[in-house]
Amino acid sequence: MKNLLKIFLSSHGRFASGIRSSCEILMGPSDNLTVFDAYLDDTSVQQHLDAFYETVGTEDQVLLCSDLYGGSVNQAMYTYLGRPNTRLVAGVNMSFMMNILAEEDGLSDERLDEILQESREYLRRVELDASAGAGEGGDDFF
Repeated sequence: MKNLLKIFLSSHGRFASGIRSSCEILMGPSDNLTVFDAYLDDTSVQQHLDAFYETVGTEDQVLLCSDLYGGSVNQAMYTYLGRPNTRLVAGVNMSFMMNILAEEDGLSDERLDEILQESREYLRRVELDASAGAGEGGDDFF
């Protein structure tokens, strides 16, 4: 049996399902991604995490992802870090999720750190290149 990377993404409000929707548009659906939008009904992050862990095999890797370090969703996920093969990342963005979802096999700590670093590089201020002139050079934007 192949070990799988199982991902649980949760956020305050619909941020998590929005990231899933965007990833599906760009990459197609992913069977290993479970999403929970917190505080939209009476169910808790813990309830959804407990249900998620019922689908996790003993050899599976688990990556818990939250929207905000130190936020209540992240704090709830933190209590699951003692479970086998579980890691937690806070402050996820689209670049991070797309890179994680593109991983075919298990995810080493080294690869996770590489993806985190790559994802940070996509958070940046974008300014108009004065040498290109307004409306010119659109092909050279990136």
